Amino acid sequence: MKQEINIAFTLYEHMLFTSVTLPAEMLRAGEAYAKRYLGEKFIPLKLNWLAQHEQSVENNLGMQLSPNGDLTKLAQQDYVIVPSIWRNPRPVVRKNNDIAKQLFITWQQGGTLIGVGTGVCFLAESGLLNTHPATTHWHYAKQFQRDYPQVVLKPDFFITQSERLYTVASLNALADVIVHLISQLYGPAAANHVQQNFSHEIRKPYEEQRYLEGAVDKHPDEQIAAIQFWMKHNFANEITLAEVAQQFDMSYRTFNRRFKAATGQTAADYLQVLRLESAKELLANSNLSLQDIAVSVGFNAQGLLTRIFKTRLQQTPSEYRKIVRKKLFS
Repeated sequence: MKQEINIAFTLYEHMLFTSVTLPAEMLRAGEAYAKRYLGEKFIPLKLNWLAQHEQSVENNLGMQLSPNGDLTKLAQQDYVIVPSIWRNPRPVVRKNNDIAKQLFITWQQGGTLIGVGTGVCFLAESGLLNTHPATTHWHYAKQFQRDYPQVVLKPDFFITQSERLYTVASLNALADVIVHLISQLYGPAAANHVQQNFSHEIRKPYEEQRYLEGAVDKHPDEQIAAIQFWMKHNFANEITLAEVAQQFDMSYRTFNRRFKAATGQTAADYLQVLRLESAKELLANSNLSLQDIAVSVGFNAQGLLTRIFKTRLQQTPSEYRKIVRKKLFS
């Protein structure tokens, strides 16, 4: 088992400190929650602060961040977050040209890169974004397009994802990506805990906001993609997975094997998440009883709805409704 998860932040003058401190605090909160519940499966985070020169980086508020290593350590990272830049990014990018080179090496070694606002320029400089989608701070979108014409700019999206390359246009979008990352590292309960504690508003799930390169259900199995599309429009009905397999002319065993191979999760988990997300929306935006919500999303019984909420989110539907209603209407 992996001993620790390495997450680095690149530091440089004129960076937006909030695009470093906010994700770092969110990650630590997710880690602390997971440590209480995951037991032997828990893997700690190692946060690293890497700069071209190992000197404290200051901002005009009188605050400092101190690196604990130089940019050559980027290649050892599992994830790298590249913070946004105050005002015009061009001078900062020119002065810190080693960052782009090291980001390219990091990606080649299997690392995941997250560019924030105008910090996306460093990813673009590396060439990794060529022919791929990206977004950036709205004020510099036209300049970005002129400087990096080979990048497929998506200015109408706050988040883009191209496999292990993420770009975000704002701090709120960064928070959503970090919640998504925590879900991947520690599960949906930890992600839900962090989102509830750091976000005063209710936001759409990460999957509904991003521009994902290659379409929504990106994998080569077209028949499984068609099944996913069908399930998204029929999850509330009384269906069994055996019936779904039969409808698409597959044996149940082949259906389960191909679904897991294509999506990385079982068909049962996929269906359960579809129903859970719909239930969360109804809890937040309707006055339906828990039993009515359970039936309307396909769970059929309030007890099953409650059991799945406790298993996945570590809270009851009533507790979830209370929290989100307080956020929505206070």
